[in-house]
Order: sequence, then C-alpha cells, then structure tokens
Amino acid sequence: MTNSLPRIGIGTDVHRLVPGRAMWLAGLEWPDEAYGLEGHSDGDAVAHAMVDALLSAADLGDIGGNFGTADPAWAGASGLDFLVETTQRVRAAGFEIGNVAVQAIGNSPKIGTRREEAQTALAKAIGAHVSLSATTTDGLGLTGRGEGVAAIATALVIPR
Repeated sequence: MTNSLPRIGIGTDVHRLVPGRAMWLAGLEWPDEAYGLEGHSDGDAVAHAMVDALLSAADLGDIGGNFGTADPAWAGASGLDFLVETTQRVRAAGFEIGNVAVQAIGNSPKIGTRREEAQTALAKAIGAHVSLSATTTDGLGLTGRGEGVAAIATALVIPR
C-alpha cells in the first residue's frame, strides 16, 4: 500500500576486523588503521547500514537481496558505490531521500576526527543530509573487544 506519508527505514551492518586490509568506513579510507573490515566489498559497515535503511524505507528489500555476494559485479565495490546505486533505485521507486542518521559502533577508527569529511562524502553519494555519530560499547561485545565494527542507520524517504 502506497500513500503520501514519509517512510522510515532501519538498517544495521557488522563486519569483522582483519589484518592486511584497508580500513574503509563512512565513505573514507582510514590509512593509519592496522585492521580493515572483512567483506565481499570494501566492508564499509556505515555505508552498508545506510543502504539497508534506504532500501527498507522504500520497501525494496535489503542489501543482500539487491547486491548479493554471488554477484561478482559488486566484489570489492566501495560503500559509496552502493549508496549511489541505492539512491537511484529509491528514486526509481518514486521516493526522494529526506535524510539519513547513522551511528558507527566500535573502538576505532575515531570518527570524530573526520566526522564532517565523512558526512560530506556520504551526503554527496545520496544527495541528502547525513548525520553521523559514533560510540563505543565500553569493552562489551564484539565491538568492545575490537573484533569488529557495527553500524545502525535510520533513513527517511518521501513519496513523490
């Protein structure tokens, strides 16, 4: 059922930290990090959570259904590439993106040092405002033990 009311979607993503891989998070490379995020693509948990939130809000499924690991076209792809393509799909489905709020959860990298740069890169990819925050879990869980990075996003889309 479609109506003219705005819609909200939620997305989450988690990736394991691994040695010997570049760290990509929130659309940026973090060259001083000793570990990167494992994944079929660049592992950018922030961008991937945003993709899931946008797809959810537009009732277009999820990242796995749209960009599955069985599709070699997305192997090694940038999180920003996923966001650009997702934006096109959301707009093709008859929606405009209002905004996205996303939170990174992990010990590193320290998002605050490059928050504005990351928000700019993510906003450019979707053509809408992005608010990025970050937190740790005070040593609890996989993020607190330094095993991975998680992200949670909420997106608002508006029917045209």
